[in-house]
Amino acid sequence: MLDIEAQKPPREKWATPPFDPRFPNQNQTRNCYQNFLDYHRCLKSMNRRGKSTQPCEYYFRVFHSLCPISWVQHWNEQIRNGTFAGKI
Repeated sequence: MLDIEAQKPPREKWATPPFDPRFPNQNQTRNCYQNFLDYHRCLKSMNRRGKSTQPCEYYFRVFHSLCPISWVQHWNEQIRNGTFAGKI
């Protein structure tokens, strides 16, 4: 597993997400979607354990950098309606 703390730059210096070797191509659509899923899985896991959700912030920042806002809004709406196709 990647060390999240080692990859997080200081808040004021966050420009673009770091390179992820799972997604080496120019098209970052899958990277966007995977980080969206990872964020929600992280939240679910941390809330279930009663721990801080601060480590999930990495995934949040990555998918917000990569994903179009309209996609995120659509996926969040699907999650609220219970129709989201991804496994969280």
